[in-house]
Amino acid sequence: MAIDNNQVVQMKYEVKVGGNVIDSNVDKEPLEFTFGAGQIIGGLESRIAHLNEGEEASVVVPAEEAYGEYNPEAMQKLPKEQFDGIELSVGLPLQGTGADGQPVQVSVKEIYDDEVLIDFNHPLAGQDLNFDVAIVSVK
Repeated sequence: MAIDNNQVVQMKYEVKVGGNVIDSNVDKEPLEFTFGAGQIIGGLESRIAHLNEGEEASVVVPAEEAYGEYNPEAMQKLPKEQFDGIELSVGLPLQGTGADGQPVQVSVKEIYDDEVLIDFNHPLAGQDLNFDVAIVSVK
């Protein structure tokens, strides 16, 4: 038996990049999502479709099926005055607005005298994600 579209799944997970845990709900409430509705990354969803309630698995989601490859051209220099009141530092995550008007997470790549170089890549772009998952329930 496998998980079908529109079933509600509860899942415990731990995700690692390069051996470091970057997110986990192991000691928290399970993540609840509707399978096939695009609520979790597609690469993970396709790799757990064969699991049943009570099963566990370790899966690797390659970057291109997670947050995409790192795009070195996804940078933009913006006037420093747009960041008045923000204490800028390299690597600082900021909330920005994408071309479609949706919120996106960006980060400060470089700081110049009158400009700031912003990186529009997702923080996990270019990273393979290693998941340990446990399917708590399927309804």
